[in-house]
Amino acid sequence: MSCRIDTTFQNLEQSNTPAFIAYVAAGDPTLDKCLSIIRGLSDAGADVIELGVPFSDPLADGAVNQLAADRALKAGCTLPKVLDLVREFRTTHQTPIVLFTYLNPIFAYGYDQFISSAIEAGVDGILLLDLPPDEAQHSSEFSKLTSLKHITLIAPTSPENRISALAKQSEGFIYALSRTGVTGAQAAPSDTIGQTVAAIKKHTNAPVCVGFGINTPEQAAMVAQVSDGVIVGSAIVNQIAENADSPELAEIVTAFTKPLIDATHKRSV
Repeated sequence: MSCRIDTTFQNLEQSNTPAFIAYVAAGDPTLDKCLSIIRGLSDAGADVIELGVPFSDPLADGAVNQLAADRALKAGCTLPKVLDLVREFRTTHQTPIVLFTYLNPIFAYGYDQFISSAIEAGVDGILLLDLPPDEAQHSSEFSKLTSLKHITLIAPTSPENRISALAKQSEGFIYALSRTGVTGAQAAPSDTIGQTVAAIKKHTNAPVCVGFGINTPEQAAMVAQVSDGVIVGSAIVNQIAENADSPELAEIVTAFTKPLIDATHKRSV
């Protein structure tokens, strides 16, 4: 079976088009509304959808995404229901799905069972937020990802030797942080992004996509000029929070995100 992530980036590379990657918390504010949101984002042109698996102690997330996880948990979202959400999405859309998750939900579910269930549901990749990639290499459990791409995070403060090690073991694409800290749209992306991307690309042919602090079309366009993709999360999640009770929630989120998608895709050939 061909990998949706690899195929997507290969097609984008042929047209010199950066990817737009949208993050939402799975089940926020409800599973049904979340399904409508990710379908809308896909229809608007998002190239990859990242789904955060709700967790009660999301230490790597800022306030916006922590509150989103709390809303999803209070609405009854669980890891099995996240996989059901992906299955339902797959009945209509083939946009690649990457799960952002902490280790605890996976171990509670059962690691081997999670891998087989995620693949069956139509998940394409996974980013384990609290597992250093070099630790994963020393555990047989984490070498069983099979057709799930193991997405790697690289921070701008990483030394050269660590960038090299992380880049060489990357799969699918690399999530390059535009700055240090927890997730959130409160700070603009760093003006040294181009240097960070160049330092990573010395060690890998994998696409390097940049996230953290991107919340306007102008910022998306700037990041798109120096990377293979733009990742927007908290800005989208904040729209969900502000309009959670609206019957037009999916349409509002799509209307906010579409200019960011268009700005990303308009990079000059």
